[in-house]
Amino acid sequence: MHKLIATLAVFMLLTACSPEVGSKAWCEQLQAKPKGDWTANEATDYAKNCLFK
Repeated sequence: MHKLIATLAVFMLLTACSPEVGSKAWCEQLQAKPKGDWTANEATDYAKNCLFK
């Protein structure tokens, strides 16, 4: 039971740290990431939310 609670706590902490897709912080974070490391979904979301606002 303790392992389950610990796993859920770690999961919640990790997901809470990433900015929401399309937010200014997300756009800035993705700009700092090498373009070769972007996924197809990230590139599409970046174009929709950061370039064509």
